[in-house]
Amino acid sequence: FDCSNVGTNTVVLTVTDDNGNVSTCSATVTVEDIIDPTAICQDITVQLDATGNVSITPNDIDNGSFDNCGIASLTLDIDAFDCSNVGPNTVVLTVTDDNGNVSTCSATVTVEDIIDPAAICQDITIQLDATGNASITPNDIDNGSFDNCGIASLSLDITDFDCSNVGPNTVVLTVTDDNGNVSTCSATVTVE
Repeated sequence: FDCSNVGTNTVVLTVTDDNGNVSTCSATVTVEDIIDPTAICQDITVQLDATGNVSITPNDIDNGSFDNCGIASLTLDIDAFDCSNVGPNTVVLTVTDDNGNVSTCSATVTVEDIIDPAAICQDITIQLDATGNASITPNDIDNGSFDNCGIASLSLDITDFDCSNVGPNTVVLTVTDDNGNVSTCSATVTVE
C-alpha cells in the first residue's frame, strides 16, 4: 500500500490446500496517514511600498516543507503589513498535508520603511519688525511634504533673520519620517 491507498481497501485472501482445493475470504485494510508534515520556515525582510503597505505569500516563508503523502495547503496567520509593523514580526506558517495532518513553524518577517519622505518647499517673503528682526518656522516653508509612514519632524537650517539678511536668503527644509528617512528641499526667504 502507498499514499494512493489511504482509506478502506478490500483485500482477498486465497487459501489453497495441498490437494488444490481453494477457498477465499475478504477483509478490509484501512490505510492511515498519521504522519504530520514537516514544516520548515525561513525569516525574510520586506520593504513597505509608497502607500506604506506590503504583503507576503506562504511561499515566501516556506523553506522546503514536505510530507510523506504530499502537501495540500500552506497558510499564514499574518500576510499583510503596514507602517505600524516596522521591525520584526512573528508569523506562523501552517502546513496541511493531503490527509489532514497539520504542522506549523514560526518565522520572523522584518518590515522596513526605506522610502524617503517627499520634501516640498515654498518661497516666502517676510518683513523685519521694529527691532530689525524676524523669524520663521518650518511650517512657513513646508508646502505639503508627505511620507508613506508619516513625518516625524520638520527643521530649518536658518530660522532667524535681521537687517543683514535683507533680500533673498536660501533656507533648507529637512523632512524626517517616522522611520528615520530624510529628505531636503530649498526655498528662498525674501527679507524686507
